Amino acid sequence: MNKRSTIILIIFFFAAVSANAQLGNLLQKAKDKAVNKIENSIDKSNKNQNDSTNVTNNNSTGNSNQSASIMTYRNYDFVPGNKIIFESQLADETVGEIPSQFTLQQGQMEVENDNGENVIRIDKGSGADFTPRMSVPNYLPDQFTVEFDFKDQRYGVADLDIHFGDGDNIIRRINFQERNAINWTTGTVDYPSGLHIGYNDPMTWHHVAIAINKNVGKIYIDQFRVVYANNLTGNAQSIIFNVGQYYNSFIKNIRIAEGGTNVYKEVTTTSKIITHGILFDVNKATIKPQSMGTINEIYNLLKKDPSLKFEIDGFTDSTGNEQNNLSLSQQRADAVKAQLVIMGIDASRLASKGFGSTKPIDTNSTPEGRANNRRVEFVKMG
Repeated sequence: MNKRSTIILIIFFFAAVSANAQLGNLLQKAKDKAVNKIENSIDKSNKNQNDSTNVTNNNSTGNSNQSASIMTYRNYDFVPGNKIIFESQLADETVGEIPSQFTLQQGQMEVENDNGENVIRIDKGSGADFTPRMSVPNYLPDQFTVEFDFKDQRYGVADLDIHFGDGDNIIRRINFQERNAINWTTGTVDYPSGLHIGYNDPMTWHHVAIAINKNVGKIYIDQFRVVYANNLTGNAQSIIFNVGQYYNSFIKNIRIAEGGTNVYKEVTTTSKIITHGILFDVNKATIKPQSMGTINEIYNLLKKDPSLKFEIDGFTDSTGNEQNNLSLSQQRADAVKAQLVIMGIDASRLASKGFGSTKPIDTNSTPEGRANNRRVEFVKMG
């Protein structure tokens, strides 16, 4: 295995213990309590709306991380690429078969139903090396993101390697280790203390996000940014998922996207920001916690320019009944507006509208095309 030295720079900020800090903590706790109360009311409202609407449009994130809340992700800064080039669609796969969207290089893998949702299972004793089935062998651009959910029967997110390579050469390797650490090429980085993975966390889904832009790389687990490197070398062109044979392991919601969204550039050049990072529970308007990276970008833009106003437009793919999709897209646009208002943006600066599947920007005949069509746009007003 080709390993190259990498210096990992991780900066942790610790608040000083002082009377002012204690007062600030009390105020923040009071604010968080108030925000949680509002969020719970919104979630309850969304549930009532969705229970009364038979919506059939799917969503790529499944129902992972149900225990996480938007508040725990309030400082999240991961934003996925702006064009999805691969998205797993396991709902269409046959249980007990190898998922057709992947090439199995060695080992064993199959689709299994887990609490009503299809996932990929890799059995203890077999392990598996597999790659997304792509039309070209070298499909990764200089800037790209990778996301997925993973769990195993002992450590939660251990026993997993990701190889970014060029043909047979491994340019960089990410190894999620058993002892609460990531091995990024040759450097080992401990998980932050707030990230609970290990003996006490088996069979819990964790969301993993990776962002690479030329020589800069970031790795996130759940709401934590675990690794930040700025001296990567080599041009990775493809991905191999290597799941070990020590535990039963499960993976789902694999998404690869190219590029990145520069909200400041888009709003000044096109007057519209197209986002694919605001995700919802399946057939619901409940915002997934990992959406906060994108929402925080929009919030910061609105805070920076008090004169800026947005119409928030929701879109679905063409799956299901169009009238239901229109209703669902309106509810989702309303939910995003409500979240920004909770964060402190004046409601008069925001409008919301649902368009269903009426304005596709990609084909609806592939999982990737449908994923690109499921989006939230922020259109400049005034």
